[in-house]
Amino acid sequence: MENKFREIVKSKLDENLYKHSLAVSAIMEELATYLNEDKEKFALAGLLHDIDLDTTKDKPHLHSIVGAEFVKSLDVDESIVEAIRKHNPMHKLKRIMPIEKALYAADPLSGLITACALVKGKDLDNVDVEFVLKRFKEKRFAAGVNREQILECKDLGFTLEEFIAIGLSGMKRIKKDLGL
Repeated sequence: MENKFREIVKSKLDENLYKHSLAVSAIMEELATYLNEDKEKFALAGLLHDIDLDTTKDKPHLHSIVGAEFVKSLDVDESIVEAIRKHNPMHKLKRIMPIEKALYAADPLSGLITACALVKGKDLDNVDVEFVLKRFKEKRFAAGVNREQILECKDLGFTLEEFIAIGLSGMKRIKKDLGL
């Protein structure tokens, strides 16, 4: 089933956004394991979360609302639709379910980890938790990454270090797909 969704995402996003979606999906699947949640649901939420970004890039106030409506038409679980709807911080929607909190925090974490890999020879194997944590504290590094959003991992019961380790593990698992 995921292959069908991968093809849909690939057809709607450019290559970089597609890889970002794969990275978030891998982090979400890893988080599901630690949270004892449904790995397929979590991974699918990560894969589909930015499906509207090419069409809403000039209208950020519509991002995630348009995406959630599109994803709803794909007949996926409502918890996935809601996680997608609530992942855009601009909407200030309350996140209650673990899948919602996980997606909100995992989305920017993937960007931070990717930026770390890019400065380490485009190789995730050269990146460890300490390096990501050090770069997390440098506000000018990957300045577009919302660090407050990443810190929401605490609502899931993780320290920042634990959350980074989980995210890094998920992304390393699919490093060939990411080109890292």
